[in-house]
Amino acid sequence: MAARPSAMSLMLGTLLLALASISTTSLAARVIVGDSAHWTFGYNYTEWAIKSSPFYQNDTLVFMYDPPNSTTFPHSVYLMKNLRSFLACDLRKAKLVANVLQGGGDGFEFVLTKRKPHYFACGERNGIHCSVGLMKFTVFPLRRCHG
Repeated sequence: MAARPSAMSLMLGTLLLALASISTTSLAARVIVGDSAHWTFGYNYTEWAIKSSPFYQNDTLVFMYDPPNSTTFPHSVYLMKNLRSFLACDLRKAKLVANVLQGGGDGFEFVLTKRKPHYFACGERNGIHCSVGLMKFTVFPLRRCHG
């Protein structure tokens, strides 16, 4: 005849099950690209990324920039295909992930869902914002350890 579980062991089992079901996304960070500078021409985003690292899988990068108007340059966000295109600011095979209007308000959010290098750049002015304006950076999200 099997013994009946006590109320305490049922509560403990329920608690463990609840803890096990918490997703890793609940631990993810929301990071504003460039901090208070946001996504703007002339700011060194490679240096920012180094200072802000590490980044983790399921973290959200928030790109905030003003929509184009008479006093600001337009900005966009491209995901570069590889390191070579990133270094050269070559947009030919890059993927547009946020256009010039998507950075306004609360900004454009990009979730780092994959553990692989992500190469970001502004694609405006045929890559001049990337090459001259320092508007590029790379991140390699790590697996978040639960310990």
